[in-house]
Amino acid sequence: MDARRRGTILLVGCTLVTAAIYVVLVPRLVLEGARSRALLYVGIGWVPYTCLCYALGRLFSTPETLPNMRAADVGLGLFLVALLLSLGLDAWGFTPEAVPEAHVLQAIGVFVGLALFGWGLGRRSKALAATETTADSE
Repeated sequence: MDARRRGTILLVGCTLVTAAIYVVLVPRLVLEGARSRALLYVGIGWVPYTCLCYALGRLFSTPETLPNMRAADVGLGLFLVALLLSLGLDAWGFTPEAVPEAHVLQAIGVFVGLALFGWGLGRRSKALAATETTADSE
């Protein structure tokens, strides 16, 4: 199986899992009143969401040379800072269950950070695979 087909399968699979979590499971649990369980699924959904952005970076980026890891570094930093800010609010008594509005900016930061992290890794791995293919053919 070639790399393009594996990447497409990864993209479709991660899109389906991410959609199932964020479109079906989380809203259903919130409506049922199980907000802490919904937060658990939001956290679990970070993995397929990051893999989805990895697959997008792997399939749709066109790095000419070996790119630096700046996008992944910025994404990881943004993710950690947003998560720490959210945990700080939680420690001060502003829990996501009690005051969800206080965590909106941090949630956006977490998802943007994960997207940048996945995209950066996908872009870098595509360039590495292209470099290996070029080295093998020479």
